[in-house]
Amino acid sequence: MQESYNGIAVPKDGEAIQYVDGKYIVPDKPIIPFIEGDGTGRDIWKASQRVFDAAVEKAYGGKRQVKWYEVLAGEKSYRQTSNWLPDDTVKATVDYRVSIKGPLTTPVGGGIRSLNVALRQLMDLYSCVRPVKYYTGVPSPVKHPEKCNIVIFRENTEDIYAGIEFREGTPEAQKFVSFVNDEMLKGGKKKIRLDSGVGVKPISITGSKRLVRSAINYAIKNGLKTVTLVHKGNIQKFTEGAFREWGYEVATQEFRDLTVTERESWILGNLDANPNLTPEENAALVEPGIEFAPKEFGDSVIAEVKQVLAEIGASHGGGKWKSKIMVNDRIADSIFQQIIIRPSDYQVLATTNLNGDYISDAAAAQVGGLGIAPGANIGDGYAVFEATHGTAPKYADKDVINPGSVMLSGVMMFDFLGWTEAARLIENSMEETIKQKYVTYDFERQMEGATKVKTSEFATRMIENMDKVASK
Repeated sequence: MQESYNGIAVPKDGEAIQYVDGKYIVPDKPIIPFIEGDGTGRDIWKASQRVFDAAVEKAYGGKRQVKWYEVLAGEKSYRQTSNWLPDDTVKATVDYRVSIKGPLTTPVGGGIRSLNVALRQLMDLYSCVRPVKYYTGVPSPVKHPEKCNIVIFRENTEDIYAGIEFREGTPEAQKFVSFVNDEMLKGGKKKIRLDSGVGVKPISITGSKRLVRSAINYAIKNGLKTVTLVHKGNIQKFTEGAFREWGYEVATQEFRDLTVTERESWILGNLDANPNLTPEENAALVEPGIEFAPKEFGDSVIAEVKQVLAEIGASHGGGKWKSKIMVNDRIADSIFQQIIIRPSDYQVLATTNLNGDYISDAAAAQVGGLGIAPGANIGDGYAVFEATHGTAPKYADKDVINPGSVMLSGVMMFDFLGWTEAARLIENSMEETIKQKYVTYDFERQMEGATKVKTSEFATRMIENMDKVASK
């Protein structure tokens, strides 16, 4: 490894995290790169780092310590290196495997389209993990925000974020449109308008399956009981619909002993209720009105019933399916209302990239908004934890912004490293501080009797509260 990156010396008294045989080996003094972020990132990073260090000290009494190492990206990097995302920054995040960052500005007028997207694609961080959890006292627009406790696994490298698009009127766009109209759609009624800008939406077997695999593994590790595949397959059958089908393949082929699909549960549940059901009767319960459908459809459902009973009747029947992880699917637009009116029905959502972007922000709105919404971008052997909100440049250096998003991303990071004692201190002290109504302006204006405090003051109160929550 290098002794410095971007001209900044690496801490000499720390060690790199290793990744061996699919497992992270974390030393007592890991070197963890950080990007403080643009705009308000400077304020919230300073506050968060103080809280992180205090939690680690209190949890481990000096036996463990994070060796923070700043790497450059965004506006600060551009000012110092004339580069929004230097190669050395990517090299450092790869060499040290686990890092954390504040919000970054997307360069205007050229350069990298999105620094966040660039980091994800360069390091193949294919899972964007967004937990949505309510903390007591946080103001919310819904009556029962505590019912929303989900983790969203958003595919992170493809879909429209692949960045393959062509501006209207360019030779590239004209060539693309001509090829599709004259070759791929030749002889049909569908046509792309000649004055269109066009983009490509790739959804791959590789990208879909590894994302769903991660979501199911998370459910297994954390004792959760449902994984929902979110898609728009009713319209986009060969991209969104394929994501759904490939997701079910992962569940039924790679996790067969541990999962049951929703349709399988109907078939097995029908037989549990009436062991004398014929396959034909069972099929009629699975698909009401089947007698009015074409014979080919009815035959396919009957065949499905027979296949399910033959393959998992013994292993999952007799009510045993109820102890398995339920894998189901929901249309993307439907899930928006579902997480509001029936949030407790969902625990893990596995989604394509764009759908996950929308849904994670909509879910976060129920539990306090993006100001306390954490996130992580995880690949095989690499992880970048990050604030999920923007840079809010008009509030930069004013010490007023809620630091919760970075702090809770740190909670995710410490849990990821196995430093769960530090993670709980941070999480519980934040909740305690909010319960005391000692909050930044975004919460204060929504809470009766609250005290408005600075970003730094919120962090100080959190550190003071660590002794209180540690004794619980």
